[in-house]
Amino acid sequence: MEINGLPLHALVVHAAVVLGPVAALFGVAYAAVPRWRDWIRWPMVVLAVPAAVAVWVAYFSGEQLTEANQYGGPLLELIETHESRAAVFRLVVLAFAVVAVLAAALHRRVGAVRWVLAALLAVTGVATVVYAVLTGDAGAQVAWYGVEG
Repeated sequence: MEINGLPLHALVVHAAVVLGPVAALFGVAYAAVPRWRDWIRWPMVVLAVPAAVAVWVAYFSGEQLTEANQYGGPLLELIETHESRAAVFRLVVLAFAVVAVLAAALHRRVGAVRWVLAALLAVTGVATVVYAVLTGDAGAQVAWYGVEG
């Protein structure tokens, strides 16, 4: 699929690699600083859900882009690295979004529920940032393959 001549994948990945890490930073802050939880929970959710959608749209549009083009040699290896990282990224960001929604919905809970959700937010938030960077870097290597500079 294209929009104004550009592949959808090239457009939607920007939302994925911006919204995902920003939402994850909100999630880590939610987990780490209890006094911020009241005001940070809804911005976290408002960022996390569209981030998950953007990552999944990027995943499916990337599949279409790969099927439409025949790649080989070193470029194929770069694409396979990008695809394998994207497969993990889409699951990590989905897990983060689910935990973010649960944490916001169960915000008033105390005890073990609050601690478990905070720990899950921190872990999935850090994993979201890590895989956004790894996947984005692999995608950039594909996009800039063969370009000197």
